[in-house]
Amino acid sequence: MADLTTGTRTVGVLGTGIMGAAMARNLLRAGHTVRVWNRTPAKAGPLAADGAQVAGSAADAVRDADVILTMLYDGGTVLEVMREAAPAARAGAVWVQSTTAAVESAGELADLARRYGLLFYDAPVLGTRQPAEAGQLTVLAAGPAEGREAVAPVFDAVGARTVWAGEDGAAAGATRLKLVANSWVVAVTAATGETLALAKGLGVDPAGFFDLISGGPLDMGYLHAKAGLILDGGLLPPSFAVNTAEKDARLIVEAGERHGVRLDVAAASAERFARAAAQGHGGEDMAAAYFASFDEPRSEAG
Repeated sequence: MADLTTGTRTVGVLGTGIMGAAMARNLLRAGHTVRVWNRTPAKAGPLAADGAQVAGSAADAVRDADVILTMLYDGGTVLEVMREAAPAARAGAVWVQSTTAAVESAGELADLARRYGLLFYDAPVLGTRQPAEAGQLTVLAAGPAEGREAVAPVFDAVGARTVWAGEDGAAAGATRLKLVANSWVVAVTAATGETLALAKGLGVDPAGFFDLISGGPLDMGYLHAKAGLILDGGLLPPSFAVNTAEKDARLIVEAGERHGVRLDVAAASAERFARAAAQGHGGEDMAAAYFASFDEPRSEAG
């Protein structure tokens, strides 16, 4: 149970992939009691060495927890898992929903939360493996003011900054902002891969391109980060995998369509990610969409 004096919480973390595992470790470092669960038990097991309690079921992970944190694949998966887990949760517990999901999923999930007396927070995060491991994520949050005292220590443990996007989690203000931000990430990643692929095709040394834009308005840190992964063969382990990037790109396209916005770049990027995955790069960093520029799989960017 929560100790409002010390700020410690009991947190049930459902989903221990790249992001969920990193968030769980930072919660443990901050002194919280953490129970973890994952559909693939082997992904949750290693967290026991960090002090987490590994639960045999989602229900066991959330039982008597002050805060429930979901970091799963998509909204449908969250709904399925929480239908099993929510009946075991105590009324009044806070549910932090950090999975990147469709805007429409928030309403369904908020309805489920109300059914079991949970305070629902739409709270996706901005950042990949490295900021997640360092506790430097940006938390995008929307939810009721009355539960923020309970959830603040959790956000502080996993993130460097919390951006509030409203008091109604069902309205998905935080998810809407996350999809807008991700549309930029997807576009820049796709453009980086295409630029390097064109340089290779034309026999241009990428260093010449980087020198050309250095220090100017076209230069940016993210370009260098993703280009470096391609050029140096650093695509494993992924900061954000191709398969997940494809899912997010399709969520962005779907959100645009539902609101009368045509997103050609996001749609094309989703197809690039799909082609890269078909070539065997699905588990690599999203920068591996670079390989989708070639008809045949390439083992290196050189």
